[in-house]
Amino acid sequence: MRLIGSAELYLIGPILEQLRISEIFYSLQGEARTVGCPTVFVRLTGCPLRCGYCDTAYAFSGGEMVSCEAILDEVASHGAHYVTVTGGEPLAQPGVHGLLRALCDAGYEVSLETSGALDVSEVDARVVKVMDLKTPGSKELDKNLYKNIDYLTPNDQVKFVICDRADYEWSKLQLETFDLSNKVSDVLFSPSFGQLESRVLAEWVLQDKLAVRFQLQQHKILWADAPGR
Repeated sequence: MRLIGSAELYLIGPILEQLRISEIFYSLQGEARTVGCPTVFVRLTGCPLRCGYCDTAYAFSGGEMVSCEAILDEVASHGAHYVTVTGGEPLAQPGVHGLLRALCDAGYEVSLETSGALDVSEVDARVVKVMDLKTPGSKELDKNLYKNIDYLTPNDQVKFVICDRADYEWSKLQLETFDLSNKVSDVLFSPSFGQLESRVLAEWVLQDKLAVRFQLQQHKILWADAPGR
């Protein structure tokens, strides 16, 4: 389901029963621990970041206000076990916490894709947080909220999108500094699509024997002509 609107949006005030939704769709998870699993994606509108490699700029604005009940009905219609709440930046809408709780209460395995720039401390403990640490190559390094690392659990994941060798070295430093491999279930190293050759990053990871999960964005390989899928 693709929802279309026109209002510009970056951060939305507290909304308990409605959220501004860019789209809800059913696809295969392209990244992270459940890669390849049929998943319903709930994409919220709005993001305070402007990463250089962003592939979902259409979610910066627009969308429609949708009730939590309607979102749950749409999710249920696809019959999937996994639900990913993404953006934009979903935590830019405080009302997302109510949706996350409702999805967990309904029995779904729920993940939250977040940039790491906004506070994750209030996210329901049942939700798998897939949190970015923005590399220098993202052009949003200064947006990292490092205190979020304190709220990560062994159920969560940290993702680095790596644009070049400098990004790789920076990511290795964060891996060591915060002992991430022992803090979360998976540390994800991803080559920035179109910027860094996948094989190059794979070889760096192998050479340094890093305790990380190398990953490709499977959805971009399968649906290169469909951004966001």
